[in-house]
Amino acid sequence: MSQNTAPRQTGNQPGTRSSSSGAWAAGGTLFAGVLMLVTGFMDIFQGIAGIAEDDVYTRIGDYVFKFNLTTWGWIHLILGVIVAIAGFGILKGAEWGRIAGISLASLNVLFQFLFLPYQPWWALFSMAISIFVIWALATDDAYGRGETF
Repeated sequence: MSQNTAPRQTGNQPGTRSSSSGAWAAGGTLFAGVLMLVTGFMDIFQGIAGIAEDDVYTRIGDYVFKFNLTTWGWIHLILGVIVAIAGFGILKGAEWGRIAGISLASLNVLFQFLFLPYQPWWALFSMAISIFVIWALATDDAYGRGETF
């Protein structure tokens, strides 16, 4: 019998990537895609509520940015549809989905900030979700390896 004296390969050698960090990155991107879909659908419902009934939301305090609630409804409806499409692109592993996801999540943070006087808790929650989506998509390198979910 001959002995095999070749060194054993492990996942922790320089130039290789451990499977746990790859799984974490893929999981973060998958979660970001799902969050984009959920945020998109919630924005769609928020937009429909604003369009259908102009007095659904009440203004809390005085605020510099004053818009008609029907206008906010249309903004949320259109943004929600585009965010949901980008979330689907992220789940499919498309590069355009990642770029659109980062851009739209940034835009969502801005719009939710402007929507603060009408729904402060939901706006803050949506901003936090969007910031996580930006982080997850900006730090994931699974797109560079061409991986899909």
